[in-house]
Amino acid sequence: MSAQVIALEMQNVSKRFGQSEFKWFKRKEKAGTLAVDNVSVTVYRGEIFGVLGPNGSGKSTFIRLLSTLLVPDTGTVMVFGHDVQREERTVQRLINRVSVEAAFFKKLSPLENLMYGARLYGLSGGEARRKINEILKRLDLRADSIDKPMEEMSRGMQQKVAIARALLTAPVLLLLDEPTTGLDPRSKREVQTLVRELRDTHDATIVLTTHDMDEADALCDRIAIVNDGKIVALDTPKGLKKLVNRNGHAPTLEDVFMQLTGKQLKTEEEE
Repeated sequence: MSAQVIALEMQNVSKRFGQSEFKWFKRKEKAGTLAVDNVSVTVYRGEIFGVLGPNGSGKSTFIRLLSTLLVPDTGTVMVFGHDVQREERTVQRLINRVSVEAAFFKKLSPLENLMYGARLYGLSGGEARRKINEILKRLDLRADSIDKPMEEMSRGMQQKVAIARALLTAPVLLLLDEPTTGLDPRSKREVQTLVRELRDTHDATIVLTTHDMDEADALCDRIAIVNDGKIVALDTPKGLKKLVNRNGHAPTLEDVFMQLTGKQLKTEEEE
């Protein structure tokens, strides 16, 4: 990890989802929900940066602000020195995003989905096939599954294809929004191994949101714990664990989370 190059910088960023109602033909604005509340954070090149929190904490909004899908109400977001609002197209060429529910043409095969994605990014047929073959080999996707419809593949395999699609553009900033939620243990380990490989061999900076405390502990160089749109703690996993009393056992990130937020972490499956 290099501390010299700033990959991502957020300064005093807030995002509110407003609500409005119509009464007697006049629009009345309501307060709405403050999803991200005056957040400032810096992520360095080559870092795996985790964002940890329960549903509704603002994790996904955080990722959407970075990916240009949302515009901040206040503050600035910079990706490798480029403003996400004023230089949107430049930022989009630097990043890619994989979400918990990756969108595919389910009737098409992984190869067909990847070819379609490659053409959208302007890659020629020959260049696209070369890149796709390299990526699929690195992801250890079985040859007999490449031509089958996506709908016949497991969630773990689909997530691998989603990551393969993201890699086609060689992003320098990869945004992973709950990439292992709902996966079986084996598929989860495979995706986590791939995340490490991307950082170590692909020179990618990774921002990862997750519910999984163990995943965050194993993968992340630093972690921001968010609650109600605010960052309530930010440190290395080891540093975060020093924030709580041992009470006769080695503290976990879940101990940290519960002490700082007073909440029990719940996954989407549990809810």
